[in-house]
Amino acid sequence: MPFLNSIIEIAEQAGQAILEVYQQDSSNFNITDKADASPLTAADLAAHQLIVKALTALTPETPILSEEAADISWAIRQQWQRYWLVDPLDGTKEFIKRNGEFTVNIALIEQGEPILGVVHAPVLGKTYYAEKGQGAFLKTAAEVKPIQVSPTPEVVRVVGSRSHPSPDLASYLTRFAQHEMVPVGSSLKFCLVAEGAADIYPRFGPTMQWDTGAGHIVATEAGATVRFEGLAAAVYQREDLLNPYFIVSAIKD
Repeated sequence: MPFLNSIIEIAEQAGQAILEVYQQDSSNFNITDKADASPLTAADLAAHQLIVKALTALTPETPILSEEAADISWAIRQQWQRYWLVDPLDGTKEFIKRNGEFTVNIALIEQGEPILGVVHAPVLGKTYYAEKGQGAFLKTAAEVKPIQVSPTPEVVRVVGSRSHPSPDLASYLTRFAQHEMVPVGSSLKFCLVAEGAADIYPRFGPTMQWDTGAGHIVATEAGATVRFEGLAAAVYQREDLLNPYFIVSAIKD
C-alpha cells in the first residue's frame, strides 16, 4: 500500500509528541476523567491532534474514528466503506504508571476488517506493522525484520493485561496442562503473540474497537488467529464500539 511508510512515520511522530509529555514531571500530565471514568492526559490529546491532522492531509477522503473523537453516529459510520481507526495513546494507565507499556495504534479498516495496521511503542523504540497479505514486521533503530508466531510450546505463554486482570482468565487457563503468565499493557499483547514472545492472549475484559484494530492485523499477518465471541466478520463495522470477548492465539487447533 503506497502510504504504509507514511502511516509508520505518523505513528512515530505521535509517539514523539507523547514522549515530550512523558518526560515531564507527572504533575504536568493534566490527567482528567472521561465519561467512562478512564483517564485522559495531555499526551492523549497531543497525539490525537497530530494524527488526525496528518491523516486528513494524507487521505482527505477517508474518515477517521479516533478514541478522542468517537462521538460519530452509527447512521454516519455505517456508510463508511473505508476509514482510519485510531487510538492515539493505548495504555494511558501504563503511561501514568511510567512503565513504558503504551502504544500508538493506527489501522485502516475496509468493509469492517483491518487491512493495514501500525502499533508504535515510543518508550521501547519498537514499531510493529502489517498490511493484508504482506506479512508482519518489527522496526527498531537497528533493523526491520519480519515476525511470525512461534511453534506451540510445552509451556503455553499467556499474555494478559497488567491493568485489567480478569476473573474469567483463571477458569480459561485450566485447559492448559502447563502455562506461564506474561503481563503487559496495551496492544503490545497482540504484538508479543505476533513476534513469538507469547502464545495466546485471551481477553475477557472490556476493550473498544480502537484498542484492537491495528494489533489485530499485526497478529493475523504473523500467523495468529483472532476470534471475537459471536463475530465471524465485519468486526469493525458495528454500531457498538465495545468489543465482545476475544482470543488471539498462535496455537493450532
